[in-house]
Amino acid sequence: MPKVKTHKAAVKRFKLTKNGKAIRARAYGNHILEKKSPDRKRDDSKNASVSSADYKNVKKQIGK
Repeated sequence: MPKVKTHKAAVKRFKLTKNGKAIRARAYGNHILEKKSPDRKRDDSKNASVSSADYKNVKKQIGK
């Protein structure tokens, strides 16, 4: 059986926590920031967990 290759783009975007949850960065936090409220910008700067529907695919791509 050949080895399963890690998807390098996925490794750069997702991380697994100690408990096995996958976390990701939120979208919309890099530009056109003047019109966004401070609360929204603050929330966008925090990490979010990957949805349960995508978790299996993310874990497979990371190679865990």
